[in-house]
Amino acid sequence: MSTHASEITTKLQSLTVNRLGLWLFLVSDASFFVALISSRFFVYGTDTPSEINQFLGLGLTVLLLLSSLTAYRAEAGAESGNRTKMTRNILLTIVIGVIFLVGVGFEWYIALGHEVTWPSKPYGTVLFTLTGVHATHVLTGLLALAVVYFLKRKSIIIGPENSWAVEGAVKYWHLVDVAWVFIYPTLYLVN
Repeated sequence: MSTHASEITTKLQSLTVNRLGLWLFLVSDASFFVALISSRFFVYGTDTPSEINQFLGLGLTVLLLLSSLTAYRAEAGAESGNRTKMTRNILLTIVIGVIFLVGVGFEWYIALGHEVTWPSKPYGTVLFTLTGVHATHVLTGLLALAVVYFLKRKSIIIGPENSWAVEGAVKYWHLVDVAWVFIYPTLYLVN
């Protein structure tokens, strides 16, 4: 076997191990969200306080779904070697993610104004725990995407053979988005 063929085999094996590790991490993290979401029903039951702003929650959901699309387009750009597409979409994903975090902060500000959603009350505990843990994951995803964006300047993550960093960050971002798709009805719609 030539040295070049050996290098390709080693890279493919490494990528396979990386992907397996990422999927195992994503499944374990998703399990954490499942436990948190199910705790909402244990702690508070199925009622949702009327003070909860469903439209704000819906707006946050739309933002994250849009960011999932831009993240996907960034990954497609990296795999095809289209630096402009990748860069533009990573930046859009980051901007949308930051807007989402501002929206969560606004949601907390509103929630603190209503006695039923104070952190010391059962529903408030659920609201602040779920959105706080999710916001931490969003922040982590934003940091991963920012690292990927700056790595692209060194040209080490462009093309199908070098797009692992983009793929990993985007898959994590999708987990964050999917988690919110379950958090939104749990916090805002179940009644």
